[in-house]
Amino acid sequence: MTVRLPVLVLVHQSTSSAGLVGEVLKSLEFALDVRCPALGQPLPATLEGHSAVVVFGGPMSANDDHLDFIRQELDWIAIALASDKPYLGICLGAQLLARTLGAAVAAHPAGQREIGYYPIVPTAAGRDLLPGPLMVYQWHQEGFTLPQGSHLLATGTLFPHQAFRYGRRAYGLQFHPEITATMVNHWTTEGADHLSCPGAQPRAYHISQHRLYGPAVERWLRQFLAGWIGVTASAEGVWGQYHPLHPSGSAKGIAKGYDQLPTKTELG
Repeated sequence: MTVRLPVLVLVHQSTSSAGLVGEVLKSLEFALDVRCPALGQPLPATLEGHSAVVVFGGPMSANDDHLDFIRQELDWIAIALASDKPYLGICLGAQLLARTLGAAVAAHPAGQREIGYYPIVPTAAGRDLLPGPLMVYQWHQEGFTLPQGSHLLATGTLFPHQAFRYGRRAYGLQFHPEITATMVNHWTTEGADHLSCPGAQPRAYHISQHRLYGPAVERWLRQFLAGWIGVTASAEGVWGQYHPLHPSGSAKGIAKGYDQLPTKTELG
């Protein structure tokens, strides 16, 4: 039996959760090594003891050089990339990756935010990642320019850079596929003051849209994480046997389901 090394998970608050990403990784038989550098928990010198790394979001900015742990993570990401282990950055984690690669992180020029559910669409290079449009959960006021040498995989209206890949195994996602109903409730309660910002959607909309679009994001996430971390087809196939993504099991079938979505328009 293959021994699977744990996945290193970096969070940025004591109350942060790996959410659905953590649930899927554990269902694929990966343990989670959760650390919070903001609380002084150390980062490993190498990733020899880990299968992959996921860096989640947080209310701070990737530009907060005055925060020791932000500067530490920016320096450490270079070590993670050099290991050639799978890297996944979500929201702040994607912005930290982008900045490490020389890109800029900044607020929307008109002060807009994405807080709630918004559509993203694949680029021509992103069809393998995202077969068609998908409504995803967002909570951010900053975006990033595209790092040199990376590939833009998904785009949006307010913030055009929604997903990118650098090298073979490093991905940055501006959106929050880890979100669960419990997390939606927590974020919209604890961060209720953010819901009056330009571009933010009301709390009731967050809840109703999560019921509507959450299952499609979960189906996408399960396939993405299995391919990203390189599990055998059988591991994901067992889940799919009882939770079919679509009748045919083909990428075209997934794309049809996504194409039916409407296209209207951090706490992390």
